[in-house]
Amino acid sequence: MKTRYTVSSLLLLSLILLTLEAKTIDPYKVLGVEKNAGQREIQKAFHKLSLQYHPDKNKNKGAQEKFAEINNAYEILSDEEKRKNYDLYGDEKGNPGFNAGYPEDQGGYSYFTNGGQGKNSYTFRPGDWQDMGDQGNSRSFSFSFGGSSSQSSFGFGLNDMFSNFFGGDLGGGKFGGSTRSQSRSQTGSKSSPKRIKAINSQVFNKEIAGQGMTWILLSYTSLLKGNQYYESIVQEVADSLQGALKVGSINCETEMSFCKELGTQPRRVPRVFVYSNKASDKGSLVEYNGDLVAKTLKSFCQDHLPRFSKRIDLKQLQSYSGEEENLPRVLLLSTKKDTPVIWRALSGLFHKRFIFNDVEVHDVTDPVTKKLGVDSLPAIVGWLSNGEKHVLKSGISVKDLKSAVHDLSTLLEGFEKKNKKAAASKDRTASKDRKAHADSGGKHVSLLTVSNFDALCGGKTPVCIIGGFRSSKVREKLEDILSKVSQKSLSRRRNAASVYGDSISYTLLDVAKHPSFLNAFDKSGYKSSDKLLLAYKPRKQKFAAFKGEMTAEEVEKFISSVLNGDVQFTKTRQKPVLK
Repeated sequence: MKTRYTVSSLLLLSLILLTLEAKTIDPYKVLGVEKNAGQREIQKAFHKLSLQYHPDKNKNKGAQEKFAEINNAYEILSDEEKRKNYDLYGDEKGNPGFNAGYPEDQGGYSYFTNGGQGKNSYTFRPGDWQDMGDQGNSRSFSFSFGGSSSQSSFGFGLNDMFSNFFGGDLGGGKFGGSTRSQSRSQTGSKSSPKRIKAINSQVFNKEIAGQGMTWILLSYTSLLKGNQYYESIVQEVADSLQGALKVGSINCETEMSFCKELGTQPRRVPRVFVYSNKASDKGSLVEYNGDLVAKTLKSFCQDHLPRFSKRIDLKQLQSYSGEEENLPRVLLLSTKKDTPVIWRALSGLFHKRFIFNDVEVHDVTDPVTKKLGVDSLPAIVGWLSNGEKHVLKSGISVKDLKSAVHDLSTLLEGFEKKNKKAAASKDRTASKDRKAHADSGGKHVSLLTVSNFDALCGGKTPVCIIGGFRSSKVREKLEDILSKVSQKSLSRRRNAASVYGDSISYTLLDVAKHPSFLNAFDKSGYKSSDKLLLAYKPRKQKFAAFKGEMTAEEVEKFISSVLNGDVQFTKTRQKPVLK
């Protein structure tokens, strides 16, 4: 019995010394950083060491204890207040001497006291045992045997330890100490993410859902293991993709119903999700199930960035107009084989405000590139909704992803304002043309131009009748025929108050000046015809060509057949654009 308790005392003394040593470990030395190290440097060191000593990866003896030290050191140095207190007092709580530590543990450590009935306890002060310095640096420890728990703050029970050595137990042994030290000694910390934006249902609906930005979200509860480790990896990835990716955390203790609604409730460890705009306009949450390594998680996030930019072939640029759906269009020309991350991020932020395209270009000497007016790569070319082309920026250089997204967003916003002004001017011109046509009683047939094209043959016009001529004599004849037909009841005029004018519009076109316009209808461009008549449906991009004798009666029959659906329409080769 005497031998048994002598060994027990020696083991307890060893644990006392281990605890004292653990409390005085320098967090700077643990992470291998200087005392003036910045948060970025500290985070990198923590990440590197966490990967090296993580118990799931490192099965060597002592790896788990080393991992716990690394987490404890990072918890101190990542918190500015704790770091300041440690630098001043040698303790993260800011209380030197006896009072350093957690309040519920009597200044960081309990004392050996008279245990009372059913307990064996002792009093020990390092200063009473031997001189360990002045009183301000002395600390006290507590070890009590008995009580309901057999689990020590080091993650093992003394009953188990003594049973392994001696084949018996100590009668309910307990090594007393801070429960916080216990949680930190296990794999990962159970504290909550400190630096990541908190997300609730209101923030999610306002800032995340449908906004076009990709988010990485950490779902956790404060009692889970590994919170700090997960936070450091998630934050590192978010920092590396800053501008294209935002980061948030959801506390499923305080936001229980919200987590349940999203299906993000954490299990034994935190969970990582990406709010992806890759699959649909609305966006969706996709869980990351790979290894918690920054490089792998970053690739996963990049794969889920928006893909609203359509890649086109260089040959398509020859017939590229940019006029579609009344939206401005922007085209990125770069040497990249795939759509760049910056452009994908912008396509999400400005989705439904622009039509995005990108194309791979090897050099600016290509004739098609020269025709666009681009003299250096990468470059952005934009088209207003009226088809007007602008080189927005060429020879683009970027400092980093965040500043690039910001600067190019400003560029696109400016182009969007210009498009709104151009659209307003076009509407005013169209309104004047409709009024002039109404005042003339329909006798005057307008000549089709770039400025009135949208009003006469744009998407709001069901059918546009185009009379093409190559000489002034043919023009006079066509104008006379179309003026007569336009006054017939078959034109089906709408209410006079309608802002869209007639359901059928009549216009003349000088085909000699606009050969490319006719190429959209026919490969030959009707070059062999001195006059022609086309019925064009802008909304469906279909047309029908009149093939009869060019008289008022025959033209009237043709248009009546068009209205009655008796004429076969053909799909245009491309969208007709007047330049």
